[in-house]
Amino acid sequence: MKKIIGFALFLVAFGMLLMIITHNRLIGLIIIALLLLIGYHFSCGD
Repeated sequence: MKKIIGFALFLVAFGMLLMIITHNRLIGLIIIALLLLIGYHFSCGD
C-alpha cells in the first residue's frame, strides 16, 4: 500500500511541475486526464 501511495504522490508532484512549466490550461487538463488514466490502470488494471 505504501508503494501505491508513494507512486500517486509522485504523479501528483510531476503534474504540478508540468503545470508550473507549461502555464497552459488545456495542456494541464490533458496532463491531469493522462495521470488519472495511468493511476486507474495501475490500481484497477489486470
